[in-house]
Amino acid sequence: MNTAVKNIDLPKRIFTAETGSFSSLALEVFRYQYNNNDTYHQYCKTLKVNIDSVNKIENIPFLPIAFFKTHRVITTAFEPTTIFESSGTTQTINSKHLIKDIGIYEQSFTTCFNMFYGKPEEWCIIALLPSYLERNNSSLVLMAEKLIQQSKHPQSGFYLHDTKALHETLVALENNKQKTLLIGVTFALLDFAEDYPMQLQHTIIMETGGMKGRRKEMTRQEVHSILCKNFQLQNIHSEYGMTELLSQAYSKGNGIFNCPPWMKILIRDEDDPLTIQSSTQNKTPSGAVNIIDLANIYSCSFIATEDAGKLYSDNSFEVLGRLDSSDIRGCSLLAL
Repeated sequence: MNTAVKNIDLPKRIFTAETGSFSSLALEVFRYQYNNNDTYHQYCKTLKVNIDSVNKIENIPFLPIAFFKTHRVITTAFEPTTIFESSGTTQTINSKHLIKDIGIYEQSFTTCFNMFYGKPEEWCIIALLPSYLERNNSSLVLMAEKLIQQSKHPQSGFYLHDTKALHETLVALENNKQKTLLIGVTFALLDFAEDYPMQLQHTIIMETGGMKGRRKEMTRQEVHSILCKNFQLQNIHSEYGMTELLSQAYSKGNGIFNCPPWMKILIRDEDDPLTIQSSTQNKTPSGAVNIIDLANIYSCSFIATEDAGKLYSDNSFEVLGRLDSSDIRGCSLLAL
C-alpha cells in the first residue's frame, strides 16, 4: 500500500468546490483514502477493486457502516483529538468515529446550517437533548452546543430535564415573536407535545429521529402528525445525521431531505450491495442508502448505511426505515 500523504489541500476545497465538480472531487477523495486508509484499502482489495477502473462515483466501493464498530477507520496516521461514539446500551457495540480535526466538523455543520436556515444568531436555539457535559462523545450534542453558542440568545440552551421551564420559555419567545428552533429526539418531543400542547407561530420543530426502547415505534408520518396537531404547525423539520458522518441533511417537511453540496445520496440494490441503482425519468430508485460525505476526509467518505431510502430526480431523498438486519441504534438512546 502506498502510504504517501498527498492532496493535503483537499480539506480546504471540500466546502468551496464549484457546482458541478462534486464527482471529480469525490474521485480525488477516493484515491486519497484508498492510498492512506488501511481499513478502506484492505476492504477494496478484498473486493478486488481495480483503482484505475473507478472513473465515476457509482464505481466507488462503499464501506459498510458496521466497520466503525470493529476497526479504526482513519485516513492518514493520527491520534484523534475527539472520538464520537454512537449511543447504545451495555449489550450493544457502539460505533466510534475518530476525529483528526474537529474544525472540519464545525465548519461542516455551521456552513450547512447557514445554507438551510440562515445565521444562527438570528435564532433562539433550544435543544431537547442531553447537555454536552452529560454526553461529551455525541456529535449531535456537540453540534447543538456550538449552534447554541453561536446564536448568542440568552434563552438558547438545553432543556431536556425541565420541560416546565421549556414551556415557559417557548411562551415568552412566542410572545416576543422571536424566531426559534427547537431541536430534539423524537420521544422527547412527543412527550413534550402531549404534556404541553400549544400554538407555535414563530417556532420550528426539528426532530432528529429515534425512539428505540423509549416509546412504541411509529412512522415518521405518524410522529409528524401528532406534533403538527399539538403545536398547530403545518410542517415538522428533520435532521438526518449519524456518528459516522461529519455532515447532515435537512428536511423542511414531509420527510424529504436535501444534502449540502459536499454530501450526496446514492441507492444500492438490497440484494446486490455492490450495484448502484440508476435514476430514470420513469423510475425513482428505492433500496439501501449509500452516502458520500466529503467532510469525512480523515475517516471514510463512502459509507454503506443500514437505512432504506428513496432517491428523487432532484437529488432529494426519503428515509423509509431500517434494513431488516440492522442493529438497534439511534439518538434516542442518548437519554438512557
